[in-house]
Amino acid sequence: MNILMLMYEFFKTGLFSVGGGLATLPFLYEMSGRHPDWFTSADIADMIAVSESTPGAIGINMSTYAGFRTAGIPGGILASFALALPSVIIILIIARFLAKFRQNSLVEGAFYGLRPASIAMISVAGLNVARIALVNPGAFADGGGGLGDFFIWKALILAVLIFVGQKKLKWSPVAFIGISALVGIIFRF
Repeated sequence: MNILMLMYEFFKTGLFSVGGGLATLPFLYEMSGRHPDWFTSADIADMIAVSESTPGAIGINMSTYAGFRTAGIPGGILASFALALPSVIIILIIARFLAKFRQNSLVEGAFYGLRPASIAMISVAGLNVARIALVNPGAFADGGGGLGDFFIWKALILAVLIFVGQKKLKWSPVAFIGISALVGIIFRF
């Protein structure tokens, strides 16, 4: 039953990916290794690009994508539902009890510990995306590559320019996504 496995995988991802959409990325990379017929690591990189330019979180968009590829429209709907269900359940439970236990030292300690865990998971996801988009680890496979062959220079330069531009110009991220897409079309990264 592919659909039940799909729902299980995305329910588990939704349950343990503390920190939002980007925190789902380590789980998605692991899932792509176990189920390469659902989606690949390259698909995740493409989906990140699409997710940044479309409404919705990366995790939801990937669950819809993987579900659709695995079992059509019902698969997309059920995988998205399975990813969101743990959050709904947890939010309902927390909302009921948080006001009562918010000042509890154990609850405060748990929140204190979850913050760095979320940052670590998001950082790992960011480094995985950078590895796929900015470097060519196969450059050294044949023993003939140099350090200059290791980096995908056009992509690295674009990433630095977008980073600096966003910090300095304070434009909407949508503008930078559009600029990046246009540059990619023109130079065919």
